[in-house]
Amino acid sequence: MGFDAAAPNRQLNAALAAVDAANADDPHTIVVNGVARPKEQAHAELMTEWVRRLDPEADDVQLVAARAHHLRRWALARSDYPEGRAGYLRWRAAQGKRHAAEVADIVTGAGYDGAFAAEVSAIVAKQGLGTDPRVQTHEDALCLVFLQTQLDALADKLGDDHMAEVLAKTLVKMSAAAREIAQAVDLGDRAAALLEAASG
Repeated sequence: MGFDAAAPNRQLNAALAAVDAANADDPHTIVVNGVARPKEQAHAELMTEWVRRLDPEADDVQLVAARAHHLRRWALARSDYPEGRAGYLRWRAAQGKRHAAEVADIVTGAGYDGAFAAEVSAIVAKQGLGTDPRVQTHEDALCLVFLQTQLDALADKLGDDHMAEVLAKTLVKMSAAAREIAQAVDLGDRAAALLEAASG
């Protein structure tokens, strides 16, 4: 796997702690369970929780990918690139390169090797979606975190009709098991109604 089998917990804990420390600098905050937290740090913790729940046998690669999926994402703002799809694709490509480099530094610092870092980056980039169950678990967790933390605010911005379209597209990306779990996520009345409509 690319790590010292005698000390996986030490390496995993060191990698997760380093990601948390990096994400703690996020200037943006969200409220989770009534507490304001750095946005990417909170999202990363929720991602890890969902991956563990969706796949109790998740390996270190999956757990580090979950924690680091948006590592220091604010450091490269979308607004620094032109509007439109071409600008968006340039931003995504630059984010991917930056992310891979920073993740590699963190995981090698924790004792993993370059092959491990490459696997983490591949899951974050969703390479193998449709063929690698680890990537589907990652996608499912991303969607569940979205439902937990962003649905209400995005609905306010987009309106209910457009939000229903977004939710329908989100549900299509999820596995059947994750869609079933989504029905039990604690949501407000409006968000729950939107999810139910999209599910129908």
